[in-house]
Amino acid sequence: MARPSGRGDGRGATDNVAPVDEVGLMGRIAAEDMGSFETLYRLYHPRLMRFLAGMTRRPALAEEILDDTMLVVWRKAHTYYPNAKVSTWIFAIAYRQALQALRKVDDAVEAEAEPHTESMQAGPDIELQQHEVRARLVQALMALSAEQRAVIELTYYLGYACREIAQIMDCPVDTVKTRMFYARRRLKTLLGTNLEEAI
Repeated sequence: MARPSGRGDGRGATDNVAPVDEVGLMGRIAAEDMGSFETLYRLYHPRLMRFLAGMTRRPALAEEILDDTMLVVWRKAHTYYPNAKVSTWIFAIAYRQALQALRKVDDAVEAEAEPHTESMQAGPDIELQQHEVRARLVQALMALSAEQRAVIELTYYLGYACREIAQIMDCPVDTVKTRMFYARRRLKTLLGTNLEEAI
């Protein structure tokens, strides 16, 4: 699926631009308005990439899943009803697509290794420590299940509340809280620190 051109910040508004009417966009997409679809694609690309890359830890796979997600959005736009937020509906599709893709990948546990090359000039101690913490966090996240990684990404990086995450993941709020509890406990064991301190 060809990606629409242009870039967006994923928030739907900037300091000088009015917020985008996402529900209106969905209505026009349901009527097969390609311009509205391109606008929505640019709007959601950064946030979906952040979520899917965090969930899969495979940037190339994340791009494929993002395209598959937006293809579903295009084909199923007529099924969207404004009783849920557009973002919740789209992230629910992305979550299901990611789970399907991860099941098809034979080496689902193997992360794409980040290059550990030294920079030409050694940075300050703080930068080195931050780099080490980030590298440890990436490794620790791979020890979690895909569902637990999704909860971490949606909470800490995308700012969703438990109730919204439950809608996205199609599970009870208590299940989201349980996954978060076990994910944080596992990460604390692996990192030797609180998740909030590592992020």
